[in-house]
Amino acid sequence: MRRDLFLILLLALLALLWLGQRTERAPEQAGRLSGTGLLNTAPEDFRRVTGPEPLEFPADHGMHPGYRNEWWYFTGNLADEQGRRYGFQFTLFRFALDASTRQRMPDASDFDTDAVWMAHLALSDLDGERFFSRERFAREALGLAGATEDQWWLRDWTVKRTGTGWRLETLVPGRGESSAGFGLELDLLPAKDIVLQGEGGYSRKGPEPGNASRYYSITRIQASGRLLLDGQARDVTGLAWLDREWGSSQLGEGLDGWDWFALQLDDGRDLMVYRLRTDDDRASPWSAGILVEADGRYQVLGNDDFDLQPTRRWRDREGIAWPVEWRVRMPAHGLDLQVRAAFDAQRWNATVAYWEGAVEVLGPVGEPVGRGYLELSGYADSASD
Repeated sequence: MRRDLFLILLLALLALLWLGQRTERAPEQAGRLSGTGLLNTAPEDFRRVTGPEPLEFPADHGMHPGYRNEWWYFTGNLADEQGRRYGFQFTLFRFALDASTRQRMPDASDFDTDAVWMAHLALSDLDGERFFSRERFAREALGLAGATEDQWWLRDWTVKRTGTGWRLETLVPGRGESSAGFGLELDLLPAKDIVLQGEGGYSRKGPEPGNASRYYSITRIQASGRLLLDGQARDVTGLAWLDREWGSSQLGEGLDGWDWFALQLDDGRDLMVYRLRTDDDRASPWSAGILVEADGRYQVLGNDDFDLQPTRRWRDREGIAWPVEWRVRMPAHGLDLQVRAAFDAQRWNATVAYWEGAVEVLGPVGEPVGRGYLELSGYADSASD
């Protein structure tokens, strides 16, 4: 039943895109698809990630046609000159269309497309406890969206590669007094080299061939530039994180979602761990992560190398309980961390409902030891079963 509903919603979304009636939506206007459903199945005409392959840069910064899905993911924590704190997320998603879906499209024209792109932009005002978000869609046709090794874009939201990093430019115009504009203009300069998740970038997420992705990250990026909020431009600096991933049918059967942590510690280490959550709320044995030292050396982590336990949940207006505080333990590395939301209401209510927000990282006795980002997926899907 869920898979049939997913197909109906996807076709409706594609029809909407084809007619060009709406390319940007406020979260409260959006329908809903399952994030897990988008990743756990793919027709046979898509390529699968079935083993390690060398990654090449900068070529692999560009898109990878032939795979079902792909994303470019920036998150970060910023502060302005007055010390006011902010979190941000900018994500580009590419969803390729299978042959049967393309056959349902109108006759070939300049508008014909092989993929649908979705962009998510969010800004968290941490001290004011305000969450701003916007979702956009575009076809790949006519250059409306795309990614090369030098530029990633959806319309006028762009990431351009510079000689040493990237330039991120996004703007959401205001819509009268009820919806003020917001945006970012950031220079992003990597402070560490690329790290390869899993086995040389081959990140397995299930037992079957194809339950895997190509996955790399840059876990510490110096960010500086301007943030637009409340009609004012503010100079900001901080740290960002880049995740890049692509594949088809990445998730194995029996998974209900995931809990993903990207933590930047004050001692210079960076920690990414994720729990793939099974239908009975256990950690899948394919859960994994990576620990990056201050000097850039890194160690890939397996499910047995860390323990994640939720300690507090926040219930949203729909009654969905999101685990927004956690204990993260890695005894072999001397880490016993408390991770808590900078504020609770950082939930996306868009085409895919998920929680993504800035977090504070505390030590065993509650002392601040870092900042980061947390993503919680699948909880809204489970609540609607």
